[in-house]
Amino acid sequence: MGFVVAIDGPAAAGKGTLSRRIAETYGFQHLDTGLTYRATAKALLDAGLPLDDEQVAEEMARELDLGGLDRSVLSRHEIGEAASKIAVMSSVRRALVEAQQAFSRREPGTVLDGRDIGTVVCPHAPVKLYVTASPEVRARRRFDEIIAGGGEADFEVIFADVKKRDERDMGRADSPLRPADDAHLLDTSEMSIEAAFQAAKSLIDAALTKD
Repeated sequence: MGFVVAIDGPAAAGKGTLSRRIAETYGFQHLDTGLTYRATAKALLDAGLPLDDEQVAEEMARELDLGGLDRSVLSRHEIGEAASKIAVMSSVRRALVEAQQAFSRREPGTVLDGRDIGTVVCPHAPVKLYVTASPEVRARRRFDEIIAGGGEADFEVIFADVKKRDERDMGRADSPLRPADDAHLLDTSEMSIEAAFQAAKSLIDAALTKD
């Protein structure tokens, strides 16, 4: 079994950027588990199937190819809205968690980021990180990203959306967003991505040496 780095945290905290850099540095395979929910939702939308049929959604989840997740396509707003509807379905979550766990066993190692990696998907991962930042900072990052990309954005709307998403993720009955008891906290509110990476690297290096 490969070495696993489990990274959790709320939206726009920097966990995706950190995860990709760790994977690149160590030659590990990376999976943004949020994309698995988005890909399942997109498959339902593309097939013209309802988003409220749990059995159909589970079938789509079990047929998902983790090798074909295109972030640029799956990041579209309507796909995210659809994904939030199927993500609360227990059978869909079970199917995708099984696929994510299978991915985590790939050699030489993997980096998985999401909302429930350290608590549900890979509870025995040797390195668990919980990457967070204040809602204001995360909303500002999302706002700046949209403006830099040539889009239009309203900061107050984004800020409200960030807080609403936090409440949904942390309040759901099945696999709520929370740090694992043995996770290392990285608050990026005033920490650069470089500082966060160096902190993560020291933890990973220590675990690899011990391993």
